Amino acid sequence: MKLSIILPTYNQEKLLGRCLDSLLNQQLDSREYEIIIVNDESKDNTLEVARSYESRYPNVKVIDRKNGGAGAARNTGMDAAEGDYLHFVDPDDYVTEDCYRHLIALTDTLHPEILCFEHKKTKEGNDVIPLNPYQLSLKDYQIFSGPEYIATHKYHNEVWWYLIRKDFILSKGIRFIEGKWMEDVILTPTLFLQVEKLVKTNLDVYRHVIMPNSAMTRKEPSHYNKLIKDIEDATYVFNDLINSIPEDNATSIACRKRIKTKQQSLVFFMLVRLMKSNLPINTISPKLNGFKNIKAYPLDQFVGEDYQGAGYSILTLIFNNEKVMYPFMKVFRSVYRPALKIYALL
Repeated sequence: MKLSIILPTYNQEKLLGRCLDSLLNQQLDSREYEIIIVNDESKDNTLEVARSYESRYPNVKVIDRKNGGAGAARNTGMDAAEGDYLHFVDPDDYVTEDCYRHLIALTDTLHPEILCFEHKKTKEGNDVIPLNPYQLSLKDYQIFSGPEYIATHKYHNEVWWYLIRKDFILSKGIRFIEGKWMEDVILTPTLFLQVEKLVKTNLDVYRHVIMPNSAMTRKEPSHYNKLIKDIEDATYVFNDLINSIPEDNATSIACRKRIKTKQQSLVFFMLVRLMKSNLPINTISPKLNGFKNIKAYPLDQFVGEDYQGAGYSILTLIFNNEKVMYPFMKVFRSVYRPALKIYALL
């Protein structure tokens, strides 16, 4: 079997069908690929929707498990996968028509450990978009090592913009962190730093739908505060990644710099979330002291090639000056929280 598409699902009864229809709208024999739906103890009719597809399509398989979060669900799917390559897909997203046939052709020809492709973000969630004819040339690709790619590209955290060769990830013993958010953020650079052959194609494959109540945008205090803690933990994991990169050539130095930028982006966006949270202001200083010990704060390598613009620059100046930051956060909260309450009533 060529490909296993792993689809962790939780409470996605309304959108799962659109995603599955796109995954099935491929000019491939059902024996060439499988779709593994991992139901993470959904409370709505997600499991029923998944079972209905399983009963109609021989290459759709459903695994029903106790809730353990996206990382655990992805690991479950990976353990059950039979394909040579893995693609982790989010159930509220979808793919372009007939894209997998061309991706599989590239993997058959080039045998990369990672195959990256193009994606677009959308808020609309329009119908599946057919591939444009000009995109179908199998000669339109570039080859890198993983560190070379990181050194020269602003990579994305999410795992849905690339295929992974299964025997490669298994041989490295790399798995998703379970029980925490930010599992993609950690797995992607961990994986890429060990890749010898990465292929980047311009094939337009994936549509990432921005949802108003996704894991990254939900505002309930308990979820929001857990996300802040998980970002904090991920920042320390990045320190180990950075220290694992030698500084013996230009590529390694550039790769290390970009991973450091990504680490400081975690601190920046954690501070943005802290600014909007209900956590006491006095809980922020101990976090920053810990980040100082690993040189993740002050944010001296954040603004630049990957993160630029007035908003980033101004907030970074504020965040880097603790005497200014804490009063600023107090004023911000005095305006932000009442505004949220008013918005909720509308």
